[in-house]
Amino acid sequence: MLDAKFLLLVLIVAIGLIFDFINGFHDTANAIATSVATRVLKPGTAVLMAGILNIVGALTGTAVATTIGKGIVPPTVATQLLVIAALLAAIIWDLITWRFGIPSSSSHALIFSIVGAGVASAGWQVIELGGLTKTFQGLIFSPLLGFLVAFLFMILLLWIFAQMRPMLVSRIFGRLQILSAAWVAFSHGGNDAQKTMGVITMALASYYGWTGSNWGSPYG
Repeated sequence: MLDAKFLLLVLIVAIGLIFDFINGFHDTANAIATSVATRVLKPGTAVLMAGILNIVGALTGTAVATTIGKGIVPPTVATQLLVIAALLAAIIWDLITWRFGIPSSSSHALIFSIVGAGVASAGWQVIELGGLTKTFQGLIFSPLLGFLVAFLFMILLLWIFAQMRPMLVSRIFGRLQILSAAWVAFSHGGNDAQKTMGVITMALASYYGWTGSNWGSPYG
């Protein structure tokens, strides 16, 4: 008969996949929205492209998964119930913000759900400040850098294309939109899709036992 810990592990994987699905329709459409709105891509083609490139992006590294898995709370205190609580909180928040059209980051929702569950489970002292600092740096600097780079890039484009015929500009940027949408989808996969990997890593650490630098063997 399967033990309760194993059943909880299976439940966590299932909830993690549900979170990934919700995260997909919550955030992934941002990459292709402009291409569909301007009719450069058909909706079906755009969704297929975004799906494939998100998967490819998820396979390009493990940095985000590592931060989520052990950079917010130590694996030694990441119980299966803690992981379930964090996932459910992030899912509920994503659904609320999606339903009311509130701009929100699924990454920050999951990270601070882990923080909340960790504090409730073991107190503030268990929070890894290094991982949390990375999150705050991204929260503060990415909008500022995004605004500044986009502003400067827009000025450059206006300077380059101001004298061109509108039809030619539309043709050029129609093709460039596909490239930019593909890159955003790929980058989204490299960042967001790894979050669930990190959560499953936490669940595996809780199930098998954490030795500090390696997995404990389930066979003793």
